[in-house]
Amino acid sequence: MPAQEKRLRLLSCEKTMTDSLQGLGDFAPADSFASDIATPDTADLAQGVSAEPNGFIELGLARELVQAVADLGYTQPTAVQRKAVPLAMGAQAQGGRYIDLMVSSQTGSGKTAAFLLPVLHTLLAQKAEADAQARAEFDRLAAEAAARGEAPPKRARRKNPTHPRNFQPAVPGALVLCPTRELAQQVAHDAIDLVKHCKGLRIANVVGGMPYQLQIAKLQNADLVVATPGRLLDLQRSQQIQLDKVQFLVVDEADRMLDLGFSDDLAEINHLTSARKQTMMFSATFAPRIQQLAMRVMHDGGSNVQKVQIDTPQEKHANIQQVLYWADNPQHKRRLLDHWLRDTAINQAIVFASTQIECDELASDLQQDGFSAVALHGALSQGLRNRRLMALRSGQVQILVATDVAARGIDVPTITHVFNFGLPMKAEDYTHRIGRTGRAGRDGLAVTFAEFRDRRKIFDIEGYSQQRLKTAVVPGLEPVQRAPQADFAGRGGRGGERRFGNAPGRGNGHGDRRGAPQGGFGGRDERDARHGRGGPAPRRDNEGYGRKPGFGDLQQRGAPARHNDGFAPQRPAHAKAGGAGKPFAPYDPRKRSARS
Repeated sequence: MPAQEKRLRLLSCEKTMTDSLQGLGDFAPADSFASDIATPDTADLAQGVSAEPNGFIELGLARELVQAVADLGYTQPTAVQRKAVPLAMGAQAQGGRYIDLMVSSQTGSGKTAAFLLPVLHTLLAQKAEADAQARAEFDRLAAEAAARGEAPPKRARRKNPTHPRNFQPAVPGALVLCPTRELAQQVAHDAIDLVKHCKGLRIANVVGGMPYQLQIAKLQNADLVVATPGRLLDLQRSQQIQLDKVQFLVVDEADRMLDLGFSDDLAEINHLTSARKQTMMFSATFAPRIQQLAMRVMHDGGSNVQKVQIDTPQEKHANIQQVLYWADNPQHKRRLLDHWLRDTAINQAIVFASTQIECDELASDLQQDGFSAVALHGALSQGLRNRRLMALRSGQVQILVATDVAARGIDVPTITHVFNFGLPMKAEDYTHRIGRTGRAGRDGLAVTFAEFRDRRKIFDIEGYSQQRLKTAVVPGLEPVQRAPQADFAGRGGRGGERRFGNAPGRGNGHGDRRGAPQGGFGGRDERDARHGRGGPAPRRDNEGYGRKPGFGDLQQRGAPARHNDGFAPQRPAHAKAGGAGKPFAPYDPRKRSARS
């Protein structure tokens, strides 16, 4: 007898026995909730679905959270969730002391749930304990009143928190910091989905660009606040929120938060939440310099921090295919993009641009060509950004043209393609960009378009990821120039030795020969060009990024030398009359006396 048929018979016998017991009286197993999730029905077994136990129950999470996760369609935790959730809830094993975590995992691996689930579980347990104590205190007062022959005390009526007379500053128990508004809204949305079966837990989202009064009203009685640093500090300085009672601080996308633009804000928030019990940092990339900064935020200088690294950026995304197309000029790159966007396999796509101006122009061109495209960048109002993201999630927009503001926090399952029309400023951002597709085990395609002047950025991306991008061509749109070649093996991403040909490397792969920490591009110097790697080296400006677009590219072979303003040099006034002449005429006292 086949095994599947045996299982069907056993399930049928169990159902018959349950019905018989129910006929004798009410029958409800103690762990009915667990059995509802872990036991499949007959139709699932008939389709060959294995009866695996729910992995979130094994993690020890509250039943309300497990039910919310099951409603979202997940029964088994990912690798980062299976490793990080028990560590984040491990206060009992450490004598009541929580463990600080620094977790690194690829994009789309479930990092958001990995820190939301343990935080919400702890807050839910504290809320249940506080409610039990309040009920016990009320019962004690009622018993004492009954012993004295008095009426039992009345329960306190809930006051309207939006009324100015009843206003109290918000005192959240957990705080999640995000670098971008879109990521903060995505995390808050996921947290709301997880607490829909939890009574008494409130989630508040605090981001810039939204009305203050609306956010202040939502902050009332909030247990978990998801915020961007700027607006959070504004509300704290105006006494709308107090951070001294925060127990759990989570820094999402910590590499961006600890970067130059947020280091001061994070230092201030670190000081305001100095009494917290636990600090957790999550990101897909943790550079050595970022890790050193992160240790300053941890307890005891990071001496007891637990590092969890599920996978590294050097590990290839198994379900994301990456391909590179070389282009001769921007017009050629634009034709390649137009060819790809007409592929019928595209469901929805994100096209990344380098600047806000390029983003607007490209979105306008695509709209004129008949594509359903919108632009998204930091210069737009927050209301407009929210409406365009909602249109993308609802399927009303097929193509989103965005800057790196959308490289983190955009979680749309129907995004099948990511196009790098403009290359990122940092090699780490490439990893976050391509992570917008192929999420949660789905397949995705990441296409990069690069001009030959961008070859240093491509080499740095390959050196950081330790993977060579597969080069391809479109029939009829082949580049005329020869594609550059470079050996990135041995570069080690950051700070490793570079080997081009037989010459040992002297830098860190980023244009700094002194072995400085990670950052930026421009690591390949003129010495590589003299070895036949990519032709003659272009002139460099003061930043070391090669020729400036629009200036150096205007100079052609045989043309006169140009100044930095892009115009041909002018002859001095004394040379226009003919001959070289001298810059200054000799002093003649007779001419001076004649003029006077």
